[in-house]
Amino acid sequence: MTTDMIFGTIMSGGEVTGASFLIAMLCSLAIGIFIAFMYTIKNNYSKSYIVTLALLPAIVQVVIMLVNGNIGAGVAVAGAFSLVRFRSAPGTGKEITSIFLAMAVGLATGMGYIGIAAMFAVIITLANLILSNCGFGDSLAEEKTLKIAVPESLDFEGIFDDIFERYTTKAELEEVKTSGMGSLYKLTYKVVLRQKASTKAMIDEMRQRNGNLEISCSRPVTVKSEEL
Repeated sequence: MTTDMIFGTIMSGGEVTGASFLIAMLCSLAIGIFIAFMYTIKNNYSKSYIVTLALLPAIVQVVIMLVNGNIGAGVAVAGAFSLVRFRSAPGTGKEITSIFLAMAVGLATGMGYIGIAAMFAVIITLANLILSNCGFGDSLAEEKTLKIAVPESLDFEGIFDDIFERYTTKAELEEVKTSGMGSLYKLTYKVVLRQKASTKAMIDEMRQRNGNLEISCSRPVTVKSEEL
């Protein structure tokens, strides 16, 4: 009996009643708030994104309940999943995972499987938290963005190759653009430094070749948007 209560549906005969709707709605909101709260732990986030995570299970749940048993159910479910496109900026892997988790919970509660939805949310959020903080999947070397300004009179093709060989394991030219009314070229590289390689020593050698113009080395910046 206990197993049936956990893994069974609250909708007898597949019919939506007022009681089952309210129970599913309250559970969806509670689980959504739990997912949103777990995401705030050791993650960067905006308020609008957290509110969306909290409400998304309830929204998907209502859609699934309204179309249950209709021929257009498949189309409606596809429409619900298209909600993942609501972000105006590309999301990180963690953000997309949380969105799909919230939507899967909404699908489960919409079909009355409250116990499954709760267990699924707890297991996935805990697994995500553990894997994110135990170093799982961490790269041994961090990729950095290197930007170098060179004068227009300097042939930059291959001029830094020997320096990259000594200090990096990877160096790819990502972008070349002009600046200062065409008097400068700005080169953007994606580089991975060798273990114990000195960033200062590498930049000092490059300064001797680019006429002591501007050089910057930083971590890649992820562009985030407050609007969803």
